[in-house]
Amino acid sequence: QVQLVETGGGLVQAGGSLRLSCQASGRSLSSATMGWFRQAPGKEREFVAATTWSGDLTDYADSVKGRFTISRNNAMNTVYLQMNVLKPEDTGVYYCARKRTVTWVAHVHENAYDYWGQGTQVTVSS
Repeated sequence: QVQLVETGGGLVQAGGSLRLSCQASGRSLSSATMGWFRQAPGKEREFVAATTWSGDLTDYADSVKGRFTISRNNAMNTVYLQMNVLKPEDTGVYYCARKRTVTWVAHVHENAYDYWGQGTQVTVSS
């Protein structure tokens, strides 16, 4: 069993930055591909970023490339999402998730993930 807890959300003005953290407990994440997803009001949840356990592979949604950075500290069982140059359209609830398998295949699909955090709200004002 894995428990994931996201922190770091909040209210920020457009152009600002936030750093989200996802702390895992219960089991180590050191072999897991991890992802960040978000859900805006009235919209479906969408892929934001993912990283392999070693960090050698990362991927981002086109909408956040060049502005967001995913990283992890396996010793701390924590995954991060650094978000810079935030835009109002980045507003939503952000979730971290653990991929069901260690492979990179299908890392953009939420059905590939089995453990999810409760989410943290990010609100970007214009």
